[in-house]
Amino acid sequence: MGNKGNSHLARAADPDAQQQGRPHSHTHAHGLVDPLVVTTQRGIWAIKWSFVGLASTALFQVFIVFLSGSVALLADTIHNVGDAATAVPLWVAFQLTRLKPNKRFPYGYGRVEDLAGVAIVLTILFSAVVAGYQSVQRLLHPARVEYVWAVAVASVIGFLGNEGVAQFRIKVGKEIQSVALVADGYHARVDGLTSLAVLFGVLGVWLGYPLADPFVGLLITTAIMWIVWDSGRAVLTRMLDGVEPELLDEIRHAASHVPGVCKVTEVRARWIGHRLHAEVNVAVSPDLTLTQAHAVAKETHSQLLHHLTYLSTVMIHIDPADEGGEQHHHALFSTRQSKPGS
Repeated sequence: MGNKGNSHLARAADPDAQQQGRPHSHTHAHGLVDPLVVTTQRGIWAIKWSFVGLASTALFQVFIVFLSGSVALLADTIHNVGDAATAVPLWVAFQLTRLKPNKRFPYGYGRVEDLAGVAIVLTILFSAVVAGYQSVQRLLHPARVEYVWAVAVASVIGFLGNEGVAQFRIKVGKEIQSVALVADGYHARVDGLTSLAVLFGVLGVWLGYPLADPFVGLLITTAIMWIVWDSGRAVLTRMLDGVEPELLDEIRHAASHVPGVCKVTEVRARWIGHRLHAEVNVAVSPDLTLTQAHAVAKETHSQLLHHLTYLSTVMIHIDPADEGGEQHHHALFSTRQSKPGS
């Protein structure tokens, strides 16, 4: 084949050795921590204790809901229960994705994480429907809210619980350099403010406006629906192999600065679970020997994995500069398609 040959290199990086340096595009199915975080023991530890914190807060609120009958607090409780429950499918998915690839699943089980994302979004959607239904029923059939002081206490505890989880996630996220966990911490902080909104409903009831309680419940339902929309869009994008355009730009930029690379002709990438897989076509001088072209491919491969730590697998395709690019490959494909019987 000489210097007209193609050289392919592929490497699956050890996920435990990867640092969380990925540009942030937060795929958040409310309470969903990016699975890349849990490839470290520190990240797993953070998820476990975050679950404990949110579950404890939700259990306390459940007791007050039954005691008081507040639908605003019910909506917030469903909200927090959903936050805690989303850890379950994520944990199951993470355990499955640790299984090694095989002949039937040569790319591994990373797609299970996408299915977990769908399950999480549906769980949150269900919680929004229940919270909205209860709020509308209370508007149509007003009822007295008992133990207003207990609802106020539960609201404050909900705020403190979420704020505690937020600070914990942010602290651990910064320690392990995980922008995803840090972002999830900030989202927990927003959840805390939602819990605090219940306090305004209680204040309205105390001032003699009983409908303030279901109105706050509807506001919380609206907030949950927004999360469903945002999270569902992100999960669907991943399932359709969508990636952040800036990732492709960074890969192209890094590859183009490797000595011996004349041009980066094509860059493709997709997420399989929490691991990013890339394919890069680079053109080199046709005067290079196969060994020299192979060396350029090795260096390109090494530089990409070294500088772009969010990459898990990279395949380098080498073309001679006078036959490189997708235009040339499409021409070959068209020729093949035009043959009789093809």
